[in-house]
Amino acid sequence: MANLATPAFLNSLKALYPAGGPSTTAYPGALPNPWPLVTAVAFSASNVPEAVPVVFKFALEELLAEQRAKGTEGEEAFREQLVLARKLRESVLQSGLLSGMPRAINSLIALHEVMPENVRETKILRDTNKHMSEFDKSGEELFRAMYRDTADAVQGLLDSAYPDLGWFCNTIGYGVTYGGTAVLTQVESTYAIATALVAIDAPRQVGWHLANARHGGASLEEARAVREIALQVARAAGLRWRNEVPEVPADV
Repeated sequence: MANLATPAFLNSLKALYPAGGPSTTAYPGALPNPWPLVTAVAFSASNVPEAVPVVFKFALEELLAEQRAKGTEGEEAFREQLVLARKLRESVLQSGLLSGMPRAINSLIALHEVMPENVRETKILRDTNKHMSEFDKSGEELFRAMYRDTADAVQGLLDSAYPDLGWFCNTIGYGVTYGGTAVLTQVESTYAIATALVAIDAPRQVGWHLANARHGGASLEEARAVREIALQVARAAGLRWRNEVPEVPADV
């Protein structure tokens, strides 16, 4: 099903995301257009791992062409290529907590097979020496940054359903997984989360995280574009929804 990721389809997805939006200009290190991140996660979560390397190669070729046009060379050019590679790897990894690690594993193995040697990862990016209590704290900080005024209500819901669930979501989800590295910005992590949730037909959580994208600085148009990219890829992969996919809230 890699043939789903045709140049025409990928260009149409890229065009959905508004250029120069607030969530890309406000965060140092953000992709100018995060469409490759969203698209790679959408294919991975939709169980089309073979399309993930196609997305990367397409985005890398575009970046290389842009670098040639601008005369970007040497260390700066390498850093931009490494950022793209890392963001796609990390976004797929983070999405696996929701869509299933087997799908993330298959996608990351497929991606590794086309990854240029100079931008492959050889060391763990997360701090494996951190005490779990540090992840408790950083997880709560990220959770509150994403959920804002709804943080206490959502955490209370999780804790009441099963205290271990509340701990797992806070510490393993937000501390270790989503906040464990600085590879993705807060908004980029939220995009990865929301995209995976669209593919697995989880409307309550889709609504939460589309709102969280707005909380992190995404404009209404940016968040709507992410939702639409996720929907278009999932439809192309043959997914069907039992539930209505929530719209992006206009007011947050």
